[in-house]
Amino acid sequence: MAENRQDAPNPSTGDPTGRRRSTVRSLLRLWPYARAVRGRLAVSATAATLAMLSTLAVPVVLGRIVDGPLARHDLAALWPPVGLLLLLGLVESALFYTRRVVLARPLGRLEAAMRADLYAKLQRLPVSFHDRWGSGQMLSRATTDMNAMRLFLAFPLVFLIVNSVTFLAGIVLMFTQEWRLALIVLLPCVPLVVLTRRFESDYSVTARLAQDQNGDLATVVEESVLGIRILKAFGRHRTMAEHFREQSHRLRRTELRKAHQLANLWAVIVGLPEIALGCALAVGAYLVAHDELSAGTLVAFLSTALALRWPVESLGWLLAYANEAATATDRFFEVMDEPEPEDPGSAHALGAPDGIRFSGVRFRYPDAPDGTPDLLAGIDLHVRSGETMALVGATGSGKTTLTALLPRLYEATGGRITLDGRDITELPRERLRELVAVAFEEPTLFSATVRENVLMGAPGADDRQLASALATAQAGFVEKLPAGVETQVGEQGLSLSGGQRQRLALARAVVGSPPFLVLDDPLSALDVHTEALVERALREVLGSTTALVVAHRPSTVLLADRVAVLADGRIEAVGTHQELLRDCPHYRELMSGEAALVPEGPLVPEEGVVR
Repeated sequence: MAENRQDAPNPSTGDPTGRRRSTVRSLLRLWPYARAVRGRLAVSATAATLAMLSTLAVPVVLGRIVDGPLARHDLAALWPPVGLLLLLGLVESALFYTRRVVLARPLGRLEAAMRADLYAKLQRLPVSFHDRWGSGQMLSRATTDMNAMRLFLAFPLVFLIVNSVTFLAGIVLMFTQEWRLALIVLLPCVPLVVLTRRFESDYSVTARLAQDQNGDLATVVEESVLGIRILKAFGRHRTMAEHFREQSHRLRRTELRKAHQLANLWAVIVGLPEIALGCALAVGAYLVAHDELSAGTLVAFLSTALALRWPVESLGWLLAYANEAATATDRFFEVMDEPEPEDPGSAHALGAPDGIRFSGVRFRYPDAPDGTPDLLAGIDLHVRSGETMALVGATGSGKTTLTALLPRLYEATGGRITLDGRDITELPRERLRELVAVAFEEPTLFSATVRENVLMGAPGADDRQLASALATAQAGFVEKLPAGVETQVGEQGLSLSGGQRQRLALARAVVGSPPFLVLDDPLSALDVHTEALVERALREVLGSTTALVVAHRPSTVLLADRVAVLADGRIEAVGTHQELLRDCPHYRELMSGEAALVPEGPLVPEEGVVR
């Protein structure tokens, strides 16, 4: 579950690393992206500030109207200030329109750029990273978190600046109107500052928890959609629905906690200023009654105070959104800050033909419990140039892991792997994966055409090579698809059978005629007749490459020149199929499925039993 993963939030800090997070420090990390739109942000903030300041001019005009034309009953003098109020309203509308228009398109580009950077980073990170993180967490970071950061730059950031300037200008204006009333209105400031600091600390934890739970919920939905056949086949849809409800209710409780925290803040930031404003009204009325203050000044003061309600009341909403944006920023940079495996800057040419060598190769998964032995504990193996080597071993012995080390899907924790004498760590990954093609036991296809899926193995391949690869994989079924090789196979290729997906994955591996080929039990989903046809075609391909083939069945083993037996993290024996059948009991057991060792001494029948 998410609570046990690396990216689960620390319950006290809202930060998975356990550090106390600063909202401002987190949001400042957006500056390298926001720098590109800093001019538009400045224009937007300026327009919004002028619009808000124009609202502060309204109380001044109202005060002049009360003390002037209304006090003198001069209707003719009333029209110019009324026209000025109308003009101020039009100016405010135009400025707010400008604020929205100047930011909409550039912030859309900024969000797209950040999403592209996140996606590119995910492609560069090692498989071990993706093993630790739920796919739903990545989806939520690429969608909802991006939206939160863009909206923060579009609205809360601008109005945190605008409202601060408006509030300060309004305070100055109120002090010039009546300093005694201004002091009364400012009395709630101290408790509000203390409350907002506490709110920020608590709300950041809850906001982080809600965003992580939203990622967990996305993972549940994704797994349910991709595994819908299994759920229906075993009648487990109710179980998964219950799991979904649990995750959904957990997120709901967190969102309600957020709403409760925000409601508490709003109750105070709305209530205290209203009480202070009521006190200021009472004192102001007393001053007017004793001729110490004009009615127009009191109206102007109260109108100014009312104009400041929005900057004050919006404080809770803006702080909440700033915390959510800061949390989204943290989650974005948690991925962007992940260290990438080192890669040589330039490709080195391979040496003389020497095939594949594993020398003292060790491996353990990063999250393996302390004290447990390495999965691979010193692999020494030489696959000669042009040779096909079959790799056999019991389930869980590390065969698939060993083959994954060759294209550096995982990094060996010790030892050395070479291709034709060149250490694979000296080759850029892009070049390495051009040299080494892989077909996995569990074939993965993408929502694309058959052509696009196959040519992922060699983007520059032509139609002849495509046809040859499909023929090798005995994928003649493609011709019967509605649009042939241009047929969309659908998400995960679920519109095809398991054997059809496996054959397309095999075609993808061989389409580029790679010098090194890794096949992880590539025929496991095929029927006996199709398997025989594919094996016959594969022999020709394997004759022109150096291959390492994970095998579980004797028919696959017979494709190889030699066989290596993997046991207890080491290569136990290497030889031809016949040699190992003769000399290696473990290999005989793997190939026969029966115990290879027999008790020493004669068999003595039990009494009364005929043998």
